[in-house]
Amino acid sequence: MSANDVTVQVRRLDQGLPLPEYAKPGDAGADLYAAGDVTLAPGQRALVPTGVAVALPTGYVGLVHPRSGLAARCGVTVLNAPGTVDAGYRGEIRVNLVNTDTTQPVTLLRGDRIAQLVVQRVERAGFHEVDELPASERGAAGHGSTGGFPQSTGSMNMAATGHGKDGE
Repeated sequence: MSANDVTVQVRRLDQGLPLPEYAKPGDAGADLYAAGDVTLAPGQRALVPTGVAVALPTGYVGLVHPRSGLAARCGVTVLNAPGTVDAGYRGEIRVNLVNTDTTQPVTLLRGDRIAQLVVQRVERAGFHEVDELPASERGAAGHGSTGGFPQSTGSMNMAATGHGKDGE
């Protein structure tokens, strides 16, 4: 461990599975493994156990992210990405997976890497009610207001519909 690392206590609930681990030096996410076999039909979701529970220190959160290879090759992703593991949670980490492929089922086997756990510091905010918020350059412009939409055939012309940078 380096001076910047944080110690996370892990309870192994399934002795046959590895603890969360980083695949390569410098990786942000530690791999989580499926504790059992699961087949996801097209569009189906499942809460998949990982066989581990953690005790994160106060001031830290565990964020459960999809594995990019699983998403790219199979269309499987984390439905509520990122999933949140609060510092006070002591139960088994379970991953809410969904098969986004519209035609092919996907079978994941016990021991397959299914997600990544990113541990990071968090700040707690104090919320103070006000009558009005201070002005900003963006103001109340929201979804799609900064542009960046493709102009290919079939894409929506945001300005023509009254949305986007030019249509506000």
